[in-house]
Amino acid sequence: MGTERTEDIPSGRARPHPLAPPAWLLSGLRPESVPVPWAAVARAGIALSVPLAVGFAVDEPEYGALVSMGALSGVIGDTADAYRMRILNIAVPQLFGALGVALGTLVFGRGWLAVGVLTLIALVSGMISSIGTVASVSGLLLLLNAVVGAGLPLPQPWWTAPLLLSAGGLFVLALTLLGWPLRGRQPERTAVAATYLALADALEAAGGPDYDARRRQVTQALNQAYDLVLGRRARVHGRSPSLVRLLAQLNVVIPLVEAAPALHLRGRPLPPAVPAAVRDLGRAVQEGRTEAPVLDLPAPRTPAERALDAALRHAATVVHLPGPTLRSVDDDRLGRPAALPVRARRAARDVMLSEASWRYGLRLALCIGLAQSLVSLVPVERSYWVALTVTFVLKPDFGSVFSRAVLRALGTVGGLVVAAAVLAEVPRGWWDVPVMAVLAALIPAFSAKGYAFQTAAITPVILLLSDLLNHQGFDLIRPRLLDSLIGCTITLVFGYCLWPESWRTRIGDRLADTVDDAAGYVERAFGGPPPETTAGLQAARTVRLQARRRLYRDLSSVRSEFQRALTEPPPTGARAAAWWPLVVAVERIVDATTAARVRVNHGAPEPRSAEVTALTADLRALAEGVRTARTPAQLRPPAELPGDEASVLEPVRQEVAAARGIASAEP
Repeated sequence: MGTERTEDIPSGRARPHPLAPPAWLLSGLRPESVPVPWAAVARAGIALSVPLAVGFAVDEPEYGALVSMGALSGVIGDTADAYRMRILNIAVPQLFGALGVALGTLVFGRGWLAVGVLTLIALVSGMISSIGTVASVSGLLLLLNAVVGAGLPLPQPWWTAPLLLSAGGLFVLALTLLGWPLRGRQPERTAVAATYLALADALEAAGGPDYDARRRQVTQALNQAYDLVLGRRARVHGRSPSLVRLLAQLNVVIPLVEAAPALHLRGRPLPPAVPAAVRDLGRAVQEGRTEAPVLDLPAPRTPAERALDAALRHAATVVHLPGPTLRSVDDDRLGRPAALPVRARRAARDVMLSEASWRYGLRLALCIGLAQSLVSLVPVERSYWVALTVTFVLKPDFGSVFSRAVLRALGTVGGLVVAAAVLAEVPRGWWDVPVMAVLAALIPAFSAKGYAFQTAAITPVILLLSDLLNHQGFDLIRPRLLDSLIGCTITLVFGYCLWPESWRTRIGDRLADTVDDAAGYVERAFGGPPPETTAGLQAARTVRLQARRRLYRDLSSVRSEFQRALTEPPPTGARAAAWWPLVVAVERIVDATTAARVRVNHGAPEPRSAEVTALTADLRALAEGVRTARTPAQLRPPAELPGDEASVLEPVRQEVAAARGIASAEP
């Protein structure tokens, strides 16, 4: 049953004609189909145009331009949903940005001293980027603003530019927080409700070909909801009743998620009343309803149906409680961070001891050092833009370095066309205010479409602000294009081609680790005798839930890394495409294991220990093969796994056999 359901490699890999552009370029130039974030569009237009208007009003347009530059950083960094997270996402990077521009200003015009300082800042920026999202944006702004400070003559004294840039970022933050009194917990509530709605879609697709894609959407919704609800609060009990209630409503969806794979393996659709009931729970979460639920569900007959029925009735009770007890929020602590000092120590230790952190920091430092050395030796107009281009492109956590370099070059050309028209036709002065409002509003709208589109939207904004500081007008266009091409070339040669990891990516190692984790999950679900006490059963269930959620998070991360690798040129893209089917197979193994555990919990007999041992041993052998082989064809042929067709683990055995078959198949 597991050998006939596979997932195709993502569309866009095949080249329809020998002269057609490569698939990785076409995928980057194809705009994403996403709704326009109208609130962000309005904020961006206001945040960048109002400082300019104030600057013209007080006859200090340079000051207005610097505040708008700070606002631009805030607009780019405003990517979170929950208000607590948005404060950190905008405010913390602004502090690093202020430090960066201050250091850059202090070494402006200092020649090789500026080269050394910027290279050191690049090393620090790259290393702290590995900590997390906020740290990544903070490192980016630290380096970007340092480059700007070292390359542009900014107002004196030295603290003026940091103050003005920070004021722009804080202006964006103030605009963002205007909706907090009205929306409150709305982002968190929407995320929890989205989990129920995604699960309803998955249950509706159970037994059909669309289930796997819907199940992945459930995983993404769960990750997003837990990140929002728990991501910034180490302790919530007694502090925020609304957050406690949302956490309870989110926790009780986990048994429903566990039951879904077992129902899918039946191979037939569920009665429409079941997904409709889950969808109604999602609407109840969104609307904050507390009236007593009325469930009209079909009578359960199989262990899987009993599991779903019990989970659904319990979820309905908790969702409609006006004030959940603390017991309902203690089931799943995965994602709850430690205290801030503990996290700070862990982050510092990880940064200093992480090979990946040093590797990225050294790559970025090398490229920035070369860029600054080049412009110090060769007279290049607006030379700071070379290092800016390197910084923007060389962000592996933002996507493929190779494709980003090419897409940035194309996006810059598109943005320069718009900038040329603005600088040539629009007179400098008050006309800049409405023009900036329009151009700034395009940034959030285009950023959601893809990296090339974001670059095309940001380029004319930066050029217009640079013109207000340098008064060069149309003469900015040619140097900017040349600087961008030089920066992209430095990144491609010294940040990509010369590093072995660019050509032999670590996707095989990541996938092997995930296969190992899947073996551990099978062992944890069925290995050893069951606990004899109720407390022991509950503890074992909690550990298993945490392991499953952690494994699904890792699988989601591996899937994202593979999709990024697919946008690389050969051999990286080809290697990722060869291993891609195994990513899908591992997801199916985890699903089948969860389904088997649910069936055992509701009446099915436990599997024999020899069967569990054989499955885990085969998975670990597969992991070792993936870790050492460069292509799936280099793996040893799969051995025949002993099994019992009546066993609860038979679907798992089928999926493991399918994975071994996929992995060792000739391309």
